[in-house]
Amino acid sequence: MGDMTNSDFYSKNQRNEANHAGEFGCTLQELRSLMELRGTEAVVKIKETYGETEGLCRHLKTSPTEGLAGTAADLEKRKLIFGKNFIPPKKPKTFIQLVWEALQDVTLIILEIAAIISLGLSFYQPPGEGNEGCGTAAGGAEDEGEAEAGWIEGAAILLSVICVVLVTAFNDWSKEKQFRGLQSRIEQEQKFTVVRGGQVIQIPVAEIVVGDIAQVKYGDLLPADGIFIQGNDLKIDESSLTGESDQVRKSVDKDPMLLSGTHVMEGSGRMLVTAVGVNSQTGIIFTLLGAGGEEEEKKDKKGVKQEDGHQLPVDSSHPSSHPPAATDGAAGANATDNANASLVNGKMQDGNMENSQNKAKQQDGAAAMEMQPLKSAEGGEGDDKDKKKSNMHKKEKSVLQGKLTKLAVQIGKAGLVMSAITVIILVLYFAIDTFVVNKKQWLPECTPVYVQYFVKFFIIGVTVLVVAVPEGLPLAVTISLAYSVKKMMKDNNLVRHLDACETMGNATAICSDKTGTLTTNRMTVVQAYVGDVHYKEIPDPDSVPAKTLELLVNAIAINSAYTTKILPPEKEGGLPRQVGNKTECGLLGFVLDLKQDYEPVRSLIPEEKLYKVYTFNSVRKSMSTVIKMPDGSFRMYSKGASEIVLKKCSRILNAAGEPRVFRPRDRDEMVKKVIEPMACDGLRTICVAFRDFNSSPEPDWDNENDILSDLTCICVVGIEDPVRPEVPEAIRKCQRAGITVRMVTGDNINTARAIAIKCGIIHPGEDFLCLEGKEFNRRIRNEKGEIEQERIDKIWPKLRVLARSSPTDKHTLVKGIIDSTQVEQRQVVAVTGDGTNDGPALKKADVGFAMGIAGTDVAKEASDIILTDDNFSSIVKAVMWGRNVYDSISKFLQFQLTVNIVAVIVAFTGACITQDSPLKAVQMLWVNLIMDTFASLALATEPPTEALLLRKPYGRNKPLISRTMMKNILGHAVYQLTLIFTLLFVGEKMFKIDSGRNAPLHSPPSEHYTIIFNTFVMMQLFNEINARKIHGERNVFDGIFRNPIFCTIVLGTFAIQIVIVQFGGKPFSCSPLQLDQWMWCVFIGLGELVWGQVIATIPTSRLKFLKEAGRLTEKEEAPEEELNEDVEEIDHAERELRRGQILWFRGLNRIQTQIEVVNTFKSGTSFQGALRRQSSVTSQTQDVTNISSPSHVSLSNALSSPTSTSAAAAGHPRREGIP
Repeated sequence: MGDMTNSDFYSKNQRNEANHAGEFGCTLQELRSLMELRGTEAVVKIKETYGETEGLCRHLKTSPTEGLAGTAADLEKRKLIFGKNFIPPKKPKTFIQLVWEALQDVTLIILEIAAIISLGLSFYQPPGEGNEGCGTAAGGAEDEGEAEAGWIEGAAILLSVICVVLVTAFNDWSKEKQFRGLQSRIEQEQKFTVVRGGQVIQIPVAEIVVGDIAQVKYGDLLPADGIFIQGNDLKIDESSLTGESDQVRKSVDKDPMLLSGTHVMEGSGRMLVTAVGVNSQTGIIFTLLGAGGEEEEKKDKKGVKQEDGHQLPVDSSHPSSHPPAATDGAAGANATDNANASLVNGKMQDGNMENSQNKAKQQDGAAAMEMQPLKSAEGGEGDDKDKKKSNMHKKEKSVLQGKLTKLAVQIGKAGLVMSAITVIILVLYFAIDTFVVNKKQWLPECTPVYVQYFVKFFIIGVTVLVVAVPEGLPLAVTISLAYSVKKMMKDNNLVRHLDACETMGNATAICSDKTGTLTTNRMTVVQAYVGDVHYKEIPDPDSVPAKTLELLVNAIAINSAYTTKILPPEKEGGLPRQVGNKTECGLLGFVLDLKQDYEPVRSLIPEEKLYKVYTFNSVRKSMSTVIKMPDGSFRMYSKGASEIVLKKCSRILNAAGEPRVFRPRDRDEMVKKVIEPMACDGLRTICVAFRDFNSSPEPDWDNENDILSDLTCICVVGIEDPVRPEVPEAIRKCQRAGITVRMVTGDNINTARAIAIKCGIIHPGEDFLCLEGKEFNRRIRNEKGEIEQERIDKIWPKLRVLARSSPTDKHTLVKGIIDSTQVEQRQVVAVTGDGTNDGPALKKADVGFAMGIAGTDVAKEASDIILTDDNFSSIVKAVMWGRNVYDSISKFLQFQLTVNIVAVIVAFTGACITQDSPLKAVQMLWVNLIMDTFASLALATEPPTEALLLRKPYGRNKPLISRTMMKNILGHAVYQLTLIFTLLFVGEKMFKIDSGRNAPLHSPPSEHYTIIFNTFVMMQLFNEINARKIHGERNVFDGIFRNPIFCTIVLGTFAIQIVIVQFGGKPFSCSPLQLDQWMWCVFIGLGELVWGQVIATIPTSRLKFLKEAGRLTEKEEAPEEELNEDVEEIDHAERELRRGQILWFRGLNRIQTQIEVVNTFKSGTSFQGALRRQSSVTSQTQDVTNISSPSHVSLSNALSSPTSTSAAAAGHPRREGIP
């Protein structure tokens, strides 16, 4: 733990506390431990220690009414002692780390090895020059240019590797920077209301300090921890921290604890800020997550074996050096459980220094449990069967990576075989020629000479291998992905993980939220029932009676949160901005549409003058506000869900604006004629009503049932959250592209179904399911309440809408679809989410989309792609780009492999027949490296077309090189080889020039071989145009001008080729050509295009012998060896042994967990609160296993502790999850 002191944050806080403990009546540590308490315990603690909240305010030198004075010096001091309200982001990876990661690619490793061997051999200068008696057979003519240029080949390959690595690393780095930019932009925009010096002001969230008095209201996300000091029925949704979906009622005398990251669901009030930044509850969790990522990397480097989502130390003698990672669902990253390590990282400020080590041990278990509820009901034991290694989210290769790796290995093997054959043939040829035909003896003094020959043969073999490996491939992949990511930014997709972009092309299912993604999240009133008339659009103000209009405007303006406003649009021609509760904004918009204004009403009756407010809540489903009229009587305005408010109405305003009697049967008729039709149009219906009271006797305001009755209905409005105009089209495109769109929403099932029909997710008359969360859960669980995959398999194929669903349901659905084996293709699932609670589902999905505007930080942290405009149609763009990446790489492969096959065969036959390759090393290099690199640029930057959305997803088992592509590759190879061999053996006769074959040593480059080289390059150039189409299309020029890069590169390469041939001379082994010879070369090249048409005519189905390459079979989806290339292959017996070990570790973990739970309850470390807040979600068959490593807690002393597990569990009956 020696490093801990380096953590400046830590030590600074330590010192500050020492210095300043006197200035404030409480230390950071005291406040932090206070915030761990909940409910009555907290109230008691505050009373005992500070004597009421006023006492605490005095200790923190602040006033409950006036707030802080707000002087700069005071604020600075508070930031120094209690910390800033800022959670330091995870340290970005350094450029060097990114370079190292890029080097792990298999293809690159094969290349590096080939290059190093080739380089080493080129510097090998053999001894024993010129011993005549040793025979010179089969030496082959090699000129000095070639000998000197030997090293170029190896160096060039290394250069290409360096290029690839730097490009990849730079991409990742700039992407990370972009992402951080976006984050900081979002953070700067968040403001919060506080009281300073008696003034209510809005300040950026980062400026909040301990001691501030903050005003909280409905819809706020709390930016810091605090204590509730006054207000009316405040209810908080703490599900983001606890997973509890029930709202928690806060009150000064029962439960005053407000936690950062939680949402205010109703009511309003003031809180005293007691903990900010890393010391707040969210901060503590984020710190764990932040440390988690770094832990993972350390573990990877130590060579940890992964099995069943448990990490086992390879070296069990120091098990504590790498604890098993926590389970995969942790909110934002792989949450580690090793608090020690997080302390080293300087990110876990836990004021108390001396015992932080013991504490860390105890926190361990708690920390992992803290993360547990988010993992939802995944069934602890079920994980064993779940052999998918989902716990290292980013380790599972993407589909493309898997196929490419496989292909690279296949090509590598083929190249090895070819090079081995070459070497064997050359050696045999030499031996037979020297010792059999010429009957030479093997003389000792000749040995060095023979060795020299053999080394030369070996070099030729390596050359063949090097030619066979496609250097351009990694570069093409990188360029293609990087280009797409850059362009996707313009399409509002911020890609955080490169491979997500390509995985998206394979997506088969999208589970989308409704509000804000499919809809605009702008509530607008579209229908109204006023004065006995049902208006299908906004009525004309003149057609509404003046009395009714005045009542309506007052009822809406006064009976809604005064923080809800409609502001002018930010941009010219934009929509007005809605601030606050969206439903209330819709009603205020209705007032404005009626050409009225709500501001004058509000300024006449400011918030202070409201006599009594019954805030909205889920039980009341209505909100009412009482005001005192000038004559002393009272009037109450009410609004709420129409079926509830109408039940309490006994009158309704008629066409003249006078109240008439409203009987139950009138109400039933109204429900049938007005409310149900509105709901079927996907509208939410709100009823606005009022009631007058006499001034004496004053009504009993607490008797809510009497007060909220006998109302007079003013109007009923239908509020629509309109579907985004571009969504139906986007969904149609998805369905055409073979992607099923499912809607997962918290809304009621009628509205959800109506919206789904409007979006086109479901079509009337189809066979589909719309379920509510409750029903879904009933169907997928067996009698014991465990989720069964077979049951999910019965439901998901037809399920289109899941309404009233919890985050857990969403995660269960995603997991169920991914793990399903019903269909022959494994489903690739994309998920959209914005809430903290969507974290686990986003993490579980193959591609997680978080909302850039409405999304919480946790959602963004868990996602792969961020939609900067929160719009569903951007997802379709992502699909297009993903498919385009895949196609671009296929195009490049088609081009590259043709070059490779031809080059290998030419080098091979040349070496065997003429002992001298017609294509020299430097020329090969020009073709292989430069042209391929440029070709990868040209083919990888093809822009996507709508046509990509007309086919079904490829899926995991579709090979990278289809039979059509194989036909093209072999077809073009045949054409090129025929011509090159024709030129090689009869070229001199055709062009009437000297033959280049069997030229004496050190002769100048011949025209003959130059023509061969030139023709070869021309054929590649024109074949590059053919390669633009991979599905056998006829028109290869289609859309060629939409890709300026392609045109530039083809012309550029042509120009450079002219320079090389005419002025290349000795280094390039070229001799200048005449114009007519050039014309022939170009003509033969053009033949490629004609030949391409011939090939396209041959039906692929006829060619049965064609093989596909680079396909992933089901079993290879993520084989162990691919996940950890460093771990040797394990045989069966060893695997069984491993299994035994795992079970043993698991047993140990169980015991430990129990001990740690006991300890945690006893010692009340900083996670006591976490356990208290532990949720019922955890108890859904959840096992808190694999939490901490075997040697973390000494068993003996823990077992001797008096508290037993059962006692601890009894104290907290809700925590049934303890195994």
